[in-house]
Amino acid sequence: MSTSENGSANDSAHHSDYEPQAWEPPRWNVLNDAAHLINRGPQVPSQPEDILAALDRYEQQFLPHQSKSLSGIAVRSCLLGIVFALSLSLSLVLLWTGHPLWRPPFFLATLSTFHFLEFYTTAYANSNAATTGSFLLSANGSAYSMAHSAFFFEPLISYFLVPFLLPPPIQTTLLVLGLSLIIIGQLTRALAMLTAGSNFSHIVRHTKARSHRLVTSGIYSVLRHPSYFGYFWWAVGTQLVCGNRVFLVAYPLALFRFFDRRIRGEEELLVRFFGEEYVAYRARTWVGIPGIR
Repeated sequence: MSTSENGSANDSAHHSDYEPQAWEPPRWNVLNDAAHLINRGPQVPSQPEDILAALDRYEQQFLPHQSKSLSGIAVRSCLLGIVFALSLSLSLVLLWTGHPLWRPPFFLATLSTFHFLEFYTTAYANSNAATTGSFLLSANGSAYSMAHSAFFFEPLISYFLVPFLLPPPIQTTLLVLGLSLIIIGQLTRALAMLTAGSNFSHIVRHTKARSHRLVTSGIYSVLRHPSYFGYFWWAVGTQLVCGNRVFLVAYPLALFRFFDRRIRGEEELLVRFFGEEYVAYRARTWVGIPGIR
């Protein structure tokens, strides 16, 4: 998954989870356009059409099919809410009746919560970066969608074709462990995004921004890539709760390969950007994903 964590989990790194981006002049919006027009001074009087053009450019981004489309945000939030409510209700009914197929709808409820919180946390921590893509519904590509579809269908296939029941005490232990990992993973990822604040972005950047600094406080004082840590263990937790056997092994291995490559690449850039400061920071923190130092 690309969390930039995206991110995300899939994230771009501010210090560790967001690769610093090249400095660019701030995007024009209605406020800095107005300031620009005022600062030109009396020799170049502001024209009403200039102000109207600035307002038009600012408002365009909120129209349908644009990056910050209000209708697009509303539709995505509504659909995720409907999926969450229906899936959780069905899961609780099946669980109450003792039916083992409560797990697939519970996974859908968990997944819809994850995608909603990706947008909500981005909007809360870094409003300027929040777009319809911040939900990460399609930003991670077809492989991501296919994987989550497989997670949903494995318990169904297992139930109808190759049923396998563990002793109740083991089932309960794995379920509690899975739920705990989902909660810990989700909270850690959200905390990472909130701590990064305005430096958070789901888009990977490959050059250092002039305003970037190395964040080493809060959750980052322990974990170098907390959003990756959060997504990895969230994903493991979902497989435990679903009772999946194939993807309980396959998905963590796939995530390990993905995050191992991603973290190596990011940290090469971060050493170049921050030098010995990052080397020292890396030496006293950990990643928290098995096999990745």
